[in-house]
Amino acid sequence: MEKDKTPHRENSRLAKAAGVVGAATMLSRVFGFIRDMVVAGFFGAGMATDAFFVAFRIPNLLRRLLAEGSLTVSFVPVFTEYLKKKTHEDACELANVAFTLLTALLTLITVLGVLFAPAVVTVMAPGFVNSPAQYELTVFLTRLMFPYIFFISLVALCMGILNSLRHFLAPALSPVVLNISMILAALTLRGFFREPVTALAVGVIVGGVLQLAMQWPFLLKLGVQLKPDCRFNHPGIGRIGALMLPSFIGSAVYQINVFIGTILASLLPRGSVSFLYYADRLVELPLGVFAIAVGTAALPSFSAQVATGDFENLKKTISFSLRLILFVSIPATIALIVLRVPIISVLFERGAFDGRSTLLTAQALLFYAVGLWAFSVIRVIDSAFFSIQDRKSPLKAAFVALFVNVAMSLILMSHLQHGGLALATSLASMVNVAMLAFILRKKIGTFLDGEFYRSLGKTAISSLAMGGAIFLVGHFLPWDRLSSFSFRLGFLAVSITLGMATFLACAYLTRNSEMMMAIAALKRRIKAS
Repeated sequence: MEKDKTPHRENSRLAKAAGVVGAATMLSRVFGFIRDMVVAGFFGAGMATDAFFVAFRIPNLLRRLLAEGSLTVSFVPVFTEYLKKKTHEDACELANVAFTLLTALLTLITVLGVLFAPAVVTVMAPGFVNSPAQYELTVFLTRLMFPYIFFISLVALCMGILNSLRHFLAPALSPVVLNISMILAALTLRGFFREPVTALAVGVIVGGVLQLAMQWPFLLKLGVQLKPDCRFNHPGIGRIGALMLPSFIGSAVYQINVFIGTILASLLPRGSVSFLYYADRLVELPLGVFAIAVGTAALPSFSAQVATGDFENLKKTISFSLRLILFVSIPATIALIVLRVPIISVLFERGAFDGRSTLLTAQALLFYAVGLWAFSVIRVIDSAFFSIQDRKSPLKAAFVALFVNVAMSLILMSHLQHGGLALATSLASMVNVAMLAFILRKKIGTFLDGEFYRSLGKTAISSLAMGGAIFLVGHFLPWDRLSSFSFRLGFLAVSITLGMATFLACAYLTRNSEMMMAIAALKRRIKAS
């Protein structure tokens, strides 16, 4: 009987953690959209914003490769095993060595990045070379923001430590600090620089420092006092290092997929980089609020089950995590496709961001949204591979996906311009998911149970009903982009409200397991209060 309760307890724990991360991430996304509205209003979509977005993506790329993409995900399973099988002091010792090693590595990378910024920009945005003013601005902003990699990568390590100790709130809230910093910088500092967009870069650096500072009190509260420890021959570091190389390569392949879009977009008409950026930001809302939240919460759960050899419950937890992901990502896909123009118009169409920018951004959003389910599922399956400390197998899928992305980008961009680049990214992600699922099934056996397929069918039916409800709003209240902001906001609010109500009602009527679980959790909370 106790064994039967085990997966239910872990699922409840995972869902609660995902809820905490999701709520914090929602707050971050709200401030993120306010930030993007400020950026769009003051800076629009043109030469300066293209330069900023390219420059900002360069340290972000290294953050994902070195911190989130390799060290942190390699660190969490080993750190969790130390917590499970050894003492808290042993785990803290490992954390100190990892912190020291990462600090030294990041210092070197930051110095090299500042020195070789022109070469980096030439590689990342070759199209900018033909525009000297844009190229010089991008190099300047890259140098200014490169230290961000130092601070945010240490934040990522702190996140790994806190999440392993089942504390999720502080790391999830830290991006709010970055967004607020960039908003305040844009509002108050843009007049102090010859090129106003420089204010955003200053906001990025200040935000990075503050993000790291806010992790420290929570680490101390949980008994982790990070301090220098140069014993790099620590056995745990050796195991982390053995996982890091394939993780680094796998993350590099994924990021190359992303940056292929940036490189090729720099060869397209001016503004293409910005259109892709704004569309990607909209896709990141459901992806960040729930998909990344579930993936973040799932990694410690998966790692704990692997550490105790409980592979049967591991498979059940993976299935449950994927059900949660698709319960949100499928209706989000339908909503983004149907409401893409109204959403972009309401959020961004003001100041320098005109109606043409809205339509071109909507084109990119359509093709990104098609792949939302794949972007989401990858988060969970990747966490499963991290937990079993196997990063070599997914490399096969990553390289195939890279080939698909390059080939489809070159084919589609000639017909669909920047929209073709977005579609290529979605298609490559779908191929990646298919191969990852196949490899994982060979590793641990069948992990999708009957409840997964029943839930998927009910979610799909509810999502189609939601799409029909949104179409009805458009029939009785036709969309008009040239109307007042209040009308456009009202149209979007009515469409979202009716669509969400329809989805939830259908999910309840079909007795969707995720819906029933949410209702049960709400009843328990009400009773407890």
